Amino acid sequence: MNTERDSETTFEEDSQPNDEVVPYSDDETEDELEDQGPAVEPEQNRVNREAEENREPFKKDCTWQVKANDRSFHEQPHFMNTKFFCIKESKYATNAIKTYKYNVFTFLPMNLFEQFKRAANFYFLVLLILQAIPQITTLAWYTTLVPLLVVLGITAIKDLVDDVARHKMDNEINNRTCEVIKDGRFKIAKWKEIQVGDVIRLKKNDFIPADILLLSSSEPNSLCYVETAELDGETNLKFKMALEITHQHLQKENSLATFDGFIECEEPNNRLDKFTGTLFWRNTSFPLDADKILLRGCVIRNTDFCHGLVIFAGADTKIMKNSGKTRFKRTKIDYLMNYMVYTIFVVLILLSAGLAIGHAYWEAQVGNYSWYLYDGEDTTPSYRGFLNFWGYIIVLNTLVPISLYVSVEVIRLGQSYFINWDLQMYYPEKDTPAKARTTTLNEQLGQIHYIFSDKTGTLTQNIMTFKKCCINGQIYGDHRDASQNSHSKIEPVDFSWNTYSDGKLVFYDHYLVEQIQSGKEPEVRQFFFLLAVCHTVMVDRLDGQLNYQAASPDEGALVSAARNFGFVFLTRTQNTITISELGTERTYSVLAILDFNSDRKRMSIIVRTLEGNIRLYCKGADTVIYERLHRMNPTKQETQDALDLSGKSTKVGICSVPDADFLGNDLATSSQHPGETLRTLCLCYKEIEEKEFEEWNKKFMAASIASTNRDEALDKVYEEIEKDLILLGATAIEDKLQDGVPETISKLAKADIKIWVLTGDKKETAENIGFACELLTEDTTICYGEDISALLHTRMGNQRNRSGVYAKFVPQVHEPFFPSGGNRALIITGSWLNEILLEKKTKRSKILKLKFPRTEEERRMRTQSKRRLEAKKEQQQQNFVDLACECSAVICCRVTPKQKAMVVDLVKRYKKAITLAIGDGANDVNMIKTAHIGVGISGQEGMQAVMSSDYSFAQFRYLQRLLLVHGRWSYIRMCKFLRYFFYKNFSFTLVHFWYSFFNGYSAQTAYEDWFITLYNVIYTSLPVLLMGLLDQDVSDKLSLRFPELYMVGQRDLLFNYRRFFVSLLHGVLTSLVLFFIPLGAYLQTVGQDGEAPSDYQSFAVTIASALVITVNFQIGLDTSYWTFVNAFSIFGSIAIYFGIMFDLHSAGIHVLFPSAFQFTGTASNALRQPYIWLTIILTVAVCLLPVVATRFLSMTIWPSESDKIQKHRKRLKAEEQWKRRQNVFRRGVSARRSAYAFSHQRGYADLISSGRSIRKKRYPLDAVIADGTAEYRRTVES
Repeated sequence: MNTERDSETTFEEDSQPNDEVVPYSDDETEDELEDQGPAVEPEQNRVNREAEENREPFKKDCTWQVKANDRSFHEQPHFMNTKFFCIKESKYATNAIKTYKYNVFTFLPMNLFEQFKRAANFYFLVLLILQAIPQITTLAWYTTLVPLLVVLGITAIKDLVDDVARHKMDNEINNRTCEVIKDGRFKIAKWKEIQVGDVIRLKKNDFIPADILLLSSSEPNSLCYVETAELDGETNLKFKMALEITHQHLQKENSLATFDGFIECEEPNNRLDKFTGTLFWRNTSFPLDADKILLRGCVIRNTDFCHGLVIFAGADTKIMKNSGKTRFKRTKIDYLMNYMVYTIFVVLILLSAGLAIGHAYWEAQVGNYSWYLYDGEDTTPSYRGFLNFWGYIIVLNTLVPISLYVSVEVIRLGQSYFINWDLQMYYPEKDTPAKARTTTLNEQLGQIHYIFSDKTGTLTQNIMTFKKCCINGQIYGDHRDASQNSHSKIEPVDFSWNTYSDGKLVFYDHYLVEQIQSGKEPEVRQFFFLLAVCHTVMVDRLDGQLNYQAASPDEGALVSAARNFGFVFLTRTQNTITISELGTERTYSVLAILDFNSDRKRMSIIVRTLEGNIRLYCKGADTVIYERLHRMNPTKQETQDALDLSGKSTKVGICSVPDADFLGNDLATSSQHPGETLRTLCLCYKEIEEKEFEEWNKKFMAASIASTNRDEALDKVYEEIEKDLILLGATAIEDKLQDGVPETISKLAKADIKIWVLTGDKKETAENIGFACELLTEDTTICYGEDISALLHTRMGNQRNRSGVYAKFVPQVHEPFFPSGGNRALIITGSWLNEILLEKKTKRSKILKLKFPRTEEERRMRTQSKRRLEAKKEQQQQNFVDLACECSAVICCRVTPKQKAMVVDLVKRYKKAITLAIGDGANDVNMIKTAHIGVGISGQEGMQAVMSSDYSFAQFRYLQRLLLVHGRWSYIRMCKFLRYFFYKNFSFTLVHFWYSFFNGYSAQTAYEDWFITLYNVIYTSLPVLLMGLLDQDVSDKLSLRFPELYMVGQRDLLFNYRRFFVSLLHGVLTSLVLFFIPLGAYLQTVGQDGEAPSDYQSFAVTIASALVITVNFQIGLDTSYWTFVNAFSIFGSIAIYFGIMFDLHSAGIHVLFPSAFQFTGTASNALRQPYIWLTIILTVAVCLLPVVATRFLSMTIWPSESDKIQKHRKRLKAEEQWKRRQNVFRRGVSARRSAYAFSHQRGYADLISSGRSIRKKRYPLDAVIADGTAEYRRTVES
């Protein structure tokens, strides 16, 4: 056991998981995790470490070198890499991006090479070569060449269209322009012309063309605001800041042109948040980090212009390094279809081998003794049999359908266009249609078992609105007039009295406005004053209007609410903040900003009032605010009781309510809006004595300049002042559900699709959304991480006990984790997920291991230890998946993007189920790429999720139509198409097999060569394609009304090996009838003119005519949805067959090509005989009547759900309106709420305190920096 724990620690040894924190960053290394805490180094470790350092000196990985304004520097020989033989190119990529695959010269060879990598295409190429050997083939070469060229041509055209679109997109991006220094001046240049080392100028709202080092900008201290939505999905602005040295000296054009800085930095990589480098300039080195780098894909905002030095260009940029290779996704039917084609290959080889043996036997018994069959070749029967084996491979090659793959691609392409054209999935508010971004996964949409959904922006709108507030025990936000009388219908508050109102807030409580304007309740004004002053929001004026930039949408919503109620945040400096209070501007001194972080869960600001008093204002999550309230707080206990009313995990209500009856009234109001989910925040304040502040400020300043552990020191100082607080009230903001989310989830659940929500939000927030969208109901039993951890621990113990010597003799029985019945849901945090799945970062051994060889015994023990740990981990993961899948809903909160993808992968791996992931942000990309199908929501968080997805649309509610209508139809159509395709090819090809018994197994064909050539290309192609595109068993409205119809796809009922062999058997029987009925009719036949039409050519025409009519009528029997196009294609195909046949059998074409057209006059001669027509009609009838009878009995005795709905479709035509599930009344429960969600990163407090954001002066483009201004800035920063 000690060996097993030598180098790793298991989850049992670690502390209890924390539900409130995201477990760790996805890109943390083990070394980074180890370094988080100080450790005492044992003496032996020190000795070992020194030995290691002496043996392998450490080398810093900063090998990327950039010289400003010197392109020749990057073309030196030691920067050149060999690309191909003696061809060399620079390791520095150009800025041109290339996503296309072909050019004019490479298209044909590369496309043909890619197509011949497909087994079927390569197989037919080999057949074509075999057909060029006269000793083998009995079939003309064009019978294979024409279909092969059609297939290759259609696929090539499709690839060409796709690549032309990529060319256009690349050209559009590469030909964007910006200003680059050339010959000492800024000149307009295209993006593709930019190179590493160039100095460029960007202006407001410009896209950044490469990864650049920020040198200077128009803002104070060369700040630059960027929007990173295209990069990470976040819409709030980030700020970057140049080095002080470049800010001071690189403002003018001539100084930028002579800039000769030298940079050493890390090699190009995909770490978006990390950068390490050094700038060498003016005999000094300056450290560089990610805060000084502008990344390609971002947009310049709120900054008139900025200058930068190109570090990474084109393919070396971080966004391109992150793009990676998209995983190639294939559908379940694809894999099944390939296995069936392999099965057909085996059947083909077995048939050919059997017939070749038959020919060898026939030659030995008959051929060698029949002088009239002598062909001049003195070969042995076995050799003739060998040649005939290859001959039959050629004759029976149509068993392997060459046009199958291209037909499938055409059908999928058409179905993709139907999705794109669906107006019911079009979102007019943003002019966003649904889009199928791939054409290869449509039928898989009809087989989904599990949906993994993000929360914010996917289920919710990600638009925060101020909904309610509680001030001094009084709740505001209901429908009330100015006299405090409630009304069911009332006009929203008119904020026109406030000139700063943005007109976006919809609020119905007129009594709150009355309270603010009257000033009767001073706490009300103080409440909104706190919202206006206690934040880190940045403000900008755009066209005379205030424009707020917040670190989180929640904080922006609160500041905007205060603005609408008359307390307007106008501007701020390093140590002041200006507020308009009901039209009166007042400026307050800001003494300190105590910024938010994920551990503190609160932020505070200390200001000096106009009266000279010092006051601390604080806002934060209730869990941390209550701990710091003054023990004599008048409303503390009432607030605690109201918030804790529903128990330990799901707190409801929004604030303190002293009157229990009033809380009941609030419930009555809130229960009318069951989708209401409120995110709450508690507000409080504290008066501070001057002496107390001075003592605290000394500690604060000392912590602010600490060189080590600065954040921890500040947090400790913050704790000293944030105590004995007075509760002022609470706010409640709402992130509304998108329209139709509960309805969509309800219908998908009826279709037996399980929905898992994976989110980075807090547990309470995620749980409340679960109730709002009806994933969770009042009668749901909720299990948490600690609950299932115990269950899994017990299960693992039982499994270990059963894994003894006799384990292999005892059959494994699946034991459920929960008793049957009941509605259960699982809510688990990322920390518990890592704990349960043994995915915690392993800690390295405290003893450094030298690189000396171990003994064989040690190696063996270590290998066994690793295997045991892996086996344990795998068993634990499988148990977790089994347990989670027994729950009706699963919500994983506080999970990282990597964990989202891990959960999806676990279900894929252990349940073998088809998965779909849907999200709207960059943090969902990994999950979207991991699932079988990825869906992107084009919402508030950029386009990265959409760009990585297979399908995209604007609203979650469109998912029900994508799956229940388009997905189900696509699955049914594809299954029908494949079954029919295999059937018609077996019916066609196996006639050769039966004919072989009557021609000495000589590989003679039963049809004319041109019929074989055109059968799959013209005679039977259009009807089956149209069925694959247009057929539908029930309408879209009925598909949505009866989600249970979706289950056939989940259970693979319409296309599987059983269905395949039924189609194969059907084809065998049809071919049997097609051959033997005409054969019997031709044995003793005399025509009306006394001539016997029983020649080979007339026999071939009879079989071919019966075959074409039979297979086209068969598809009519398979068609559920008849249109004029379907009918025209079926009867038109038959007409085209007869028209082409009469042309090919005419004397005129025989005169032109006598060797290629040898059935001259056969059709006209044979088909003028009524006896032949009667034979054809009899053959068709015998083939089809049993099918008609079987279908009738099946629909009458064993009707499917689809059959029943089709039978009563007229009565069911009016779609039933969906009704929301009725909520169970629970006394004392108000609107669900969760703790306020701050940004997961620090706010802008450091920036504000430093004075760097203050717009004292914008530097003109070519202005010289005045000494006085520079001195002022240095004074401010000091």
